[in-house]
Amino acid sequence: MSQPVAAENGIRPLTDVEFAQLGDIIYRNAGIYLAPTKKALLAGRLGRRLRELRMDSFGQYFRHVREGTDPLELNRLLEAICTHETHFFREPRQFEYIERQLVPEWERAAAAGLRPRLLRAWSAGCSTGEEPYSVAMSLLGRLRPDRGWRIEILATDLSGRVLDQARAAVWPVAKAEEIPKEYLRSFMLKGARSREGLMKAGPLLRSAVRFERVNLSEDVATVAGTFDLILCRNVLIYFDAASRLRAIRRLMSRLAPEGRLFLGHSETLNGVTSELCSVGPTVYAWPAAGRRPRAAVPDAAPGLS
Repeated sequence: MSQPVAAENGIRPLTDVEFAQLGDIIYRNAGIYLAPTKKALLAGRLGRRLRELRMDSFGQYFRHVREGTDPLELNRLLEAICTHETHFFREPRQFEYIERQLVPEWERAAAAGLRPRLLRAWSAGCSTGEEPYSVAMSLLGRLRPDRGWRIEILATDLSGRVLDQARAAVWPVAKAEEIPKEYLRSFMLKGARSREGLMKAGPLLRSAVRFERVNLSEDVATVAGTFDLILCRNVLIYFDAASRLRAIRRLMSRLAPEGRLFLGHSETLNGVTSELCSVGPTVYAWPAAGRRPRAAVPDAAPGLS
């Protein structure tokens, strides 16, 4: 049995029983598995919240969440445990794959009348918005509206707090170093006077991205239609095998016949499912264009309006 995590600022140590109780709530509601080695992490993440509530034990907090007297407290618990580190144009080889391989394919297919000039992408686990706005820049920079193309990007996350930040589309100007100069000039606005030191996504960029709270451990029926690109990067690493399979199944149910699923560089579908095949740097697709296993994919909902 592990040692209790030391008390801090009048809060009694997190016991193994309390860790298991809180871990069970997190797993059942978010699919995130906390190994015993995460005990200190959980205590550290929740300590501030306990102090705000003037509670002196994690057991008291567990009962508070379980009883549901404050329906928002469960969300606060889940948000506390989630990690939201992200960057613009993270996994650059995947953006090269989109721009050098997929964009020319889409342009040829549209010119031949084989597909509409509409691209839909879903950023699942979008955090503070750097990923969906990177995708928007990459697509809008090549599939331009003045050539008849329309870009729709759905960005979702479990945390309402980070979604609010993503909707604001404002970041420290230091993050400009992560963005290619051509995109920086075309799509980003530099703050002045009271906004000095900040940058904001321009109107064309913001109009392409819509934000919504979606929990991948639950049904994704609210996610409408299918997508040419689904990005779920550095999310599945927090799931155990069962939760990972359920999440992948939900993503697959929204992947278009010729769509691509992008995972993080340390993630893989090996041992999870063999229904998708590797086609690029941690990029997966259906084995044959236009052919999907019927059991894996329900009828698609209507597209975004």
